[in-house]
Amino acid sequence: MTDTQISDEEFWNARYAESDRIWSGKPNAALVREVADLTPGRALDLGCGEGGDAIWLAGQGWRVTAVDVSQVALDRAAGHAVTEGVADRIDWQRHTLGETFPEGTFDLVSSHFLHTLGELPREEVLRTAAGAVAPGGVLLVVGHSGPPPWEPDAHPDVHLPVAREVLADLRLTEGEWEVLVCEEHERTQTAPDGRQMIRTDNTVKVRRLTG
Repeated sequence: MTDTQISDEEFWNARYAESDRIWSGKPNAALVREVADLTPGRALDLGCGEGGDAIWLAGQGWRVTAVDVSQVALDRAAGHAVTEGVADRIDWQRHTLGETFPEGTFDLVSSHFLHTLGELPREEVLRTAAGAVAPGGVLLVVGHSGPPPWEPDAHPDVHLPVAREVLADLRLTEGEWEVLVCEEHERTQTAPDGRQMIRTDNTVKVRRLTG
């Protein structure tokens, strides 16, 4: 890292410090869609941000370990959890993924939009995430399939893989996993100028069959 570069932690702390709330506070639609029929157990939320997903999971009966690189985001999320009455069901942990990772195994490991402009080794992190799934548990990975439609040339050095690439990069052992979902889907997103535009995301959902 050169003197002009900042770490992911510094970048995200500064980003979250810009305002009292960056995200909507609502859970990601793909999470609700893919997890609503699962039996609650232990969940790991990677890149939890301000806690919308973790708080929703806790409200559904999950015991959640919620991870982010930004302590500013984690402190804010913990405050929201108190307001929602689920603080006792969520363990907030700061990790620089790729360097440290939560201990234990989980019935659900969820990663939504784990993208950054920094040096995050995303494929490696997601393979580690797969290793943290308990037998019978589910890994859910949701991400962008490409740049935002209002700025198609944004950040050309950041690769945003499609679903089949995400699945291949997991390097799952044949016979040990069941692929439940591997697909692109569209959603409406608000551009910075207020326009409503269609963006393509992807969902990969796999279940571990054996330990």
